[in-house]
Amino acid sequence: MDKFRMMFQFLQSNQESFMNGICGIMALASAQMYSAFEFSCPCMPEYNYTYGIGLLLIPPIWFFLLGFVLNNNVSVLAEEWKRPTGKRIKDPTILRYMFCSITQRSLIAPAVWVSVTLMDGKSFLCAFSISLDIDRFANSSVIQGMSETEKLKFLARIPCKDLFEDKELREAASRYIKCISQACGWMVLLMMTFTAFLIRAIRPCFTQAAFLKTKYWSHYIDIERKMFDETCKEHAKSFAKVCIQQYFENISGEMRSFHRHHSKHDSDNEDEDTWKSDEEKLLGIRAQDDMNKVLWNWHTCKPPLALRKEHEDGEKKGEMNGNINGEINGFVKSHTHDVEKKEWAVYYSKV
Repeated sequence: MDKFRMMFQFLQSNQESFMNGICGIMALASAQMYSAFEFSCPCMPEYNYTYGIGLLLIPPIWFFLLGFVLNNNVSVLAEEWKRPTGKRIKDPTILRYMFCSITQRSLIAPAVWVSVTLMDGKSFLCAFSISLDIDRFANSSVIQGMSETEKLKFLARIPCKDLFEDKELREAASRYIKCISQACGWMVLLMMTFTAFLIRAIRPCFTQAAFLKTKYWSHYIDIERKMFDETCKEHAKSFAKVCIQQYFENISGEMRSFHRHHSKHDSDNEDEDTWKSDEEKLLGIRAQDDMNKVLWNWHTCKPPLALRKEHEDGEKKGEMNGNINGEINGFVKSHTHDVEKKEWAVYYSKV
């Protein structure tokens, strides 16, 4: 159990690397799924184009949406976008940065699928076989005497080995269409690589301070949400523990005294320490209505991101408390009061 907890904490602390790994796994999964996928063109003029283009576009859309589902920052983005403004202003640049970051990771697997599909060429052959000019690959006598409907049915059977009799014609047409498909695949890869290069190269040309600001506050929003969730979990755990302990104390006082009688003094001290730690984790919130109010206020009116004033007030309060404590203990501003010395009066008598 501890190993799984350590692994979960590691993944939380390295969420960016974890999400990059998830994107890489999805990209490999998309390529593996295509290789394991059994391509079956219907070889009918009414459905060839729909099947070929659907195989080229629908799985990438699914992978794109799956990338959004697996990314934890989507919920952070939605919460930040829909939350009431309250005392904290919403910055649109931060929301755009988070959305672009999520989108970039989600586009990796669809890009791999489109590239692999175009490189293979089967879906392209199925979709565009009916648009082929047969005169380039065979004599016109092959389709002489055919009506337009029969010609379309003849061309639609080119992707199917079992249904097309002229193997030479089929081989020539398949190579031609697959060549075009592979050229389109290389163009897609080139465009994606060039776009990524432009993004990397142009970004430093703009204001770097604005980019650092948006990156910092996007990380802050994510970390704040995680820490708030962890604090709520710790509070709920302590609240439940104290509530259960108080319940058993109220129901069975004799049982509690019996356990105390048979337990050791060290275990009593440990119980008192854990009790104190649980009480501290409650942070003064000991009622359901108070906790609901805290959660509602956190959602509707988050505290402003201005800690300097509170810090100065805390320092002033600390100085005041230090002065008061110093006066009590005989210390004021690091100077000690002189200890009162007893005075002795000596009288000399002439008697």
